[in-house]
Amino acid sequence: MSELQTRVDHSALRVNQATIILLSIIAFVINVPWLVALVGLVMLIGTALRQPGFKFIYAGFLKPRGIVKPDVIVDNPQPHVFAQGMGGVVLAIAVVAFLLNSAIVGWALTWLVITLAALNLFAGFCVGCFIYYWLGRFHLPGFNAQPPTGTFPGMRPSHKAS
Repeated sequence: MSELQTRVDHSALRVNQATIILLSIIAFVINVPWLVALVGLVMLIGTALRQPGFKFIYAGFLKPRGIVKPDVIVDNPQPHVFAQGMGGVVLAIAVVAFLLNSAIVGWALTWLVITLAALNLFAGFCVGCFIYYWLGRFHLPGFNAQPPTGTFPGMRPSHKAS
């Protein structure tokens, strides 16, 4: 097996996670489920485009002004896309719960996404990435990427791209 050569800008991922957390908490505080729907939609669109859903905030505003600097690391993009898609699906289910007048379930699922995004943002552990890599161990089609050498599945790699 050849050494992993793909690179991922983890600054874009962190801005995406921070935006998901911030908007979802605002939705909860002011009790606006449609904002949860919007966050989930952006996440699912990002998944379809194979990039962080809120990358436009990073690439269009924060990075050009030098507010956030790139943090390009040798890593696989596939697990991050998978994780974002999982979060988007969970928020879609939350929206269905809201539509069925089950706000407790809707907010519980929203807080699950907030918690997992915060775990990734602040601790560097991506539960969705962990699941992706474990599904790969079962040789499921489409789960082909392996964690970078020396990296525990789901943890943020520590080595920088050259």
